[in-house]
Amino acid sequence: MNVALPMLRQAAQRPAACAIRFEGRSISYRELAASAGRLAAAMLAAGIGRGDRVALYLPNVPAFAECYYAAQLLGAVTVTINAIFKTEEVRFLLDDSGAKMVFTVAELAGFVPPDCPALQHRVIVDGEGPGSLAALLQAVPGDANVEPADCAPGEPAALLYSSGTTGFPKGVTLSQHNIDSNTATAAKYSGFRPDDRLALFLPLFHVYGQNYIMNGALRSGATLVMFRRFVPDGVLRAIGDERITMLFAVPTIFIALLGMDLSPYDLSSVRYEMSAAATMPEEVSRRWTERFGRLVYEGYGLTECSPFACYNDLTEHRFGSVGRAVDGFELRILDEQDREVARGQWGEIGIRGPGVMLGYWNRPQDTERALRGGWLHSGDIGRMDDDGYVYIVDRVKDMINVSGFKVWPAEVEAYLYKLPGVHEVAVYGLPDEAHGESVAVAVVPRPGAALSAAQVIEFCKANIAAYKVPQRVDIVAE
Repeated sequence: MNVALPMLRQAAQRPAACAIRFEGRSISYRELAASAGRLAAAMLAAGIGRGDRVALYLPNVPAFAECYYAAQLLGAVTVTINAIFKTEEVRFLLDDSGAKMVFTVAELAGFVPPDCPALQHRVIVDGEGPGSLAALLQAVPGDANVEPADCAPGEPAALLYSSGTTGFPKGVTLSQHNIDSNTATAAKYSGFRPDDRLALFLPLFHVYGQNYIMNGALRSGATLVMFRRFVPDGVLRAIGDERITMLFAVPTIFIALLGMDLSPYDLSSVRYEMSAAATMPEEVSRRWTERFGRLVYEGYGLTECSPFACYNDLTEHRFGSVGRAVDGFELRILDEQDREVARGQWGEIGIRGPGVMLGYWNRPQDTERALRGGWLHSGDIGRMDDDGYVYIVDRVKDMINVSGFKVWPAEVEAYLYKLPGVHEVAVYGLPDEAHGESVAVAVVPRPGAALSAAQVIEFCKANIAAYKVPQRVDIVAE
C-alpha cells in the first residue's frame, strides 16, 4: 500500500490529462508523476528513507503536490506546517516531528530555524543555487525514478498538527490505510469525475484541502485548479475562465459570497458545492439553495479521522444537519461517563471507523484519552435523530457558563441568522462578576441594512431563553 499509488494509476491510464492548473500553467498527470519520481530519487540519494519525516512548509503551489507524493513514494512521513507560522511555531513542529528535511519557498525560508537538531536538509522550491530544489535534483538523472515503497496499512504516512483547544499542537498520525480509505470515500460521496475541475484555495497544510480535495481529486483523475489563497474576485473570475465544476469552501466563504453581487461572474459551470471544517449555519445553507437552486453538501470530521466521517447526504438532505456516518464509520453521542445517550439528547460526538488516527505523535497519554473505549472523542457537542442524522451544537470548550446554565455560541448564532438584516455573527463569552460569564455578540449587518443593538436584543428575547440573550451587542463592519 502507498498513498501515491492512486495518482500513479491515473498517470499510467491518462498520462496527458491535466492534474493541476495553476496561474495559467498546466501540469499533466504524466508530468506530476515524473516530477515526484525524480524528486523521490533525489531525496533517497540525500539520505531520506522510509519512516523519515519530511516537512512541507509551503503555500498552495504545485510543488506541494510534487513534494508530498515524492515523500510518499519513499514511505516517508509528510509533516505539513501552516504557511502563516513564524519561527518559533515552525521550530516546535520541526523538533516535535524530528523532520530530517523541509521544503519551503524563498518567502518563508527565513522562518526556518537554523538550529533544529534533527533537520539535515532545507530545500527552497522556487529558487536556484545551493539549497534549492534545482540543486537537489542535479544529483540524479532527469529520468530518475523510484519504485513506490510497499507500506503496511498501519504504517504512518502523514503528520498533521492539530492545536485542539489548549496547549501545544499535537501531531495527528495518519496511517496509509487511514488516508487511502478516507480519500476513496470522499471521492465516492462527492462524486468526483475525471472531467471535474475542482477549485482548491483552501490551505493544503489542512486535512480538508490535503486529503479530501487534493488526494481525493487526483485519485479520481480530476483537475485541481489551484489558488494561493481565497481572493474573491480572482476565484470567481477563474470559475468562468477555467470552467470549474466543484467548489469547496468553509462557511465564512459562503457567507461572504452571499453578501456579494455575483452578476459580473460566469458561474454556470459549477455543479457542486461543499462546506466543511466548521458548522454551516442552517439559515446560510437555506439562503444559498434559494439563490442558486443547489444544496451545499456538508461533511463532518476531524483531522484525527482523516477527516471524513459524516456526510449530508447521498440520498436525503436535511438542513441544519451534517448528515449520517459514511461507509465504515459509526457515530455515537456520549455523556460525561462515555455512555451513549438517548436519541435527541446532547452529548459529545464519538467516532469509530477506518479513518481514525493511529494516535498523537509521541503523546501516549493524549492518545489514550482521545481514543478511550475504542472511540475517538471529538470534543464536539451534538445530537443524533432517530435516522442517524447528526446535528452539531458546538465545541465542548466553547460553552459559555451563565450562572450554571450552558449556552452554546453556535445555537445563539443560528437564531441570529434568522434576523433580517444580519449578514454574519460571532457569539462569545465574557467574564461576569455576578454570573460567571455573560453572552456577547458581534454582528455584521447586510449591505444597506439598518440594524441596532436594541433590535438584536429584542429579537433574542422573543426567540430564546433569557440566560442566552446577549448582554453586549457590537455592530461591526467585519
